[in-house]
Amino acid sequence: MEISNQNYCVILAGGRGRRLWPASRIEKPKQFIDFFGTGRTLLQTTYDRFVRVLPAQNIYICTCKEYLPLVKEQLPDLTDMNILVEHVHRNTAPSVAWANMRIKRINPKANIIITPSDQMVMNEEKFQRSLETGISYVTEHNVLLAMGVRPTRPEPGYGYIQLGDPSCKPDVYSVKSFTEKPEREFATMFMESGEFYWNTGIFIVNSFHLTNTFEHIFPSVLRNMYIDLPDYTYEEELEYVAQNYPRYPNLSLDYAILEQGRSVYVMKCDFGWADLGTWHAIYECMSKAPDDNVMLDTEVLLDDATNNIIRLPKGKLGVISGLDGYIIAEEGNVLLICKKGDSSALVRKYVNEVQIKYGDEFI
Repeated sequence: MEISNQNYCVILAGGRGRRLWPASRIEKPKQFIDFFGTGRTLLQTTYDRFVRVLPAQNIYICTCKEYLPLVKEQLPDLTDMNILVEHVHRNTAPSVAWANMRIKRINPKANIIITPSDQMVMNEEKFQRSLETGISYVTEHNVLLAMGVRPTRPEPGYGYIQLGDPSCKPDVYSVKSFTEKPEREFATMFMESGEFYWNTGIFIVNSFHLTNTFEHIFPSVLRNMYIDLPDYTYEEELEYVAQNYPRYPNLSLDYAILEQGRSVYVMKCDFGWADLGTWHAIYECMSKAPDDNVMLDTEVLLDDATNNIIRLPKGKLGVISGLDGYIIAEEGNVLLICKKGDSSALVRKYVNEVQIKYGDEFI
């Protein structure tokens, strides 16, 4: 299947990935790592997913200047025009606003798929069908469309979208409410109600409506470029962005779209999805050994050890005995051993404490 040339994809690849520390480090965060021994990193896998259905020239990567060399190394076929490099960190919404501006100049009628670079899709065929449905909907309607999946566990590390009224298209609903990273008891209530879907972080929208949304949310920054430089060149765009981009607020795309956006809808999807943002999430989506352990491209000898997720460097052998429900992860100068539990909060806590006590060398 190939989707029309009118459609574009923006891949977000500038995150630090601290919840997967110590495998994900400042110098090489999770999107640039091959966690599963497939020969492709998370970024490359995401790019592969979309280049099957879109022309390569319609795929854009948003990253930060520290990771530009990694993007170019892992996706050597991309041109400079297809990589948008933040020189100051302003979270995901401003970078998407910039990408939208560049795409809209090429094709004012563009539809844009926005996706993180750290997701697992288990059924690519169903995913492509969902994309077709979503693109068809935003072509006909000026809405922001989130792709949602039914929760399989009360995961406090995800965002939850409450379904509102049904639309004219099956499986597409208005968004009644959005809750980011609720406490576990609320996540349990959400899951049991049947009214809430996980936010995958994948959005589909036409460029016209996305522009209007950002004009409602953001101060007039990049859109002034059309006034100041009506016939700007690529080089003038980069210079203008470098000077003016810092004026944007630090704002995530999820917050900008789901909490601040207008005409927001969600599509119920079922393509087998996992956010590979935490150790616990990776554990949940991976095939388990008979003892319920998950070994990520790792050599290990286990004895009376169950329900663990283990990732060790190449060339190292682990011998693990008597542990149940642990993360065992080593990279470079750091070894982490901690209970799986709600690992997202735990790992963030350890990262902050280590950084304060020992410095960036260990982060």
